[in-house]
Amino acid sequence: MPNCHPGGVNQTQHRIFTSCLPGSAVSELASGMADPDPDPSMAPASGNSCLPYFPPRGASVGLSLFYSALLVSSSLGNILALCLARHKGEKTTSTGVYLTHLAVSDLLFAAVLPGKIAYYARDFRWPLGDALCRLTAFVTYLNTYGGVYLMGCVSADRYLAVVRAPRCARLRSPSLARRACAVAWVLALLQTAPLLLLPLGGRLVGRTTCMELGRAAPVLRRPGLVLAACALGFCVPVGLMFFCYARIAQRLRAAARRSPPGSQGHYPRRAWRLALAVLVVVVGCFSPYHLLVIQFMARALLRPPSCAEQQAFAGALQVTMTLMNLNCAIDPVIYFFASTRYRKWLLGFWKLRASSPPGKASSETASVNQTRGSVSPGFVAEVGV
Repeated sequence: MPNCHPGGVNQTQHRIFTSCLPGSAVSELASGMADPDPDPSMAPASGNSCLPYFPPRGASVGLSLFYSALLVSSSLGNILALCLARHKGEKTTSTGVYLTHLAVSDLLFAAVLPGKIAYYARDFRWPLGDALCRLTAFVTYLNTYGGVYLMGCVSADRYLAVVRAPRCARLRSPSLARRACAVAWVLALLQTAPLLLLPLGGRLVGRTTCMELGRAAPVLRRPGLVLAACALGFCVPVGLMFFCYARIAQRLRAAARRSPPGSQGHYPRRAWRLALAVLVVVVGCFSPYHLLVIQFMARALLRPPSCAEQQAFAGALQVTMTLMNLNCAIDPVIYFFASTRYRKWLLGFWKLRASSPPGKASSETASVNQTRGSVSPGFVAEVGV
């Protein structure tokens, strides 16, 4: 089988996620699987060509199960966090504002997960039309970059609270936090709104696909633009997080050294460990996808990628994309381990459900309400992020 060397960058990028086949095999396969009204933009060119690559059926089943579990865990966890954070009668904090917006972002993404579940359950066949495909892609990346920007805001807020307090107390007011959230949403909208204009749904080898990058030729023809978007939406916020948490760790370690053993000075050490844990989660979810895209697009600036490179890129994207989407379910887990009140509320609720006799519903309700009354937006102030 000959090597596949497309004639130019546009042709290569238009046939991304492919395997190399001779032109005669392409023509034979296309004639056997052609749609009654094929898409001219996806017709194979003369000579060598690359056909779209799809993972095996087991992978699509696994992805549908993964996103089903993600839908349940993300919805329940973020709804609970949102209810507790917006509990009436308590003072709103800047950190509470940021984490409330994070929960809203995660719930928006959960709202489009049923479409992704159906897509993978039908073996990469999209049933909802091109308009909803574009909307799904838009919300998916809006959650990604909105979440990254909001995490950057949370990091800056924790930096001001730990390192610059009390000199910068005015910068941590809820009103300024709401303005910062508005800026974060605007940046994410500007970055992801072009997805609403791209034909991300269409026919590929007899399947109606969605969000397969082989359909995003206008983006793939501009690797420099993709690299700039990654720098703005990932590198800058994560760099800010590294700076903030490094300074926070330095300050908390200094405070721990000055405090005698057994005193309250050991609490900053726990907060420092929590800050590092949150940073690891954020980098672990978002960095694999963005580093993969950055290295692929950087090489595309120098030379057209081979078919083997495209095929490896396709498989790696599926893995890193699921890891990136996992962030919406990890946020409630962070709240659970970060907040003593949040953790006690959940554990107390499930303990009451498991141990209370059927005839004690009224006393159980009173106990749960009393527990809930002690939980408020103040729990987010305990989150060491």
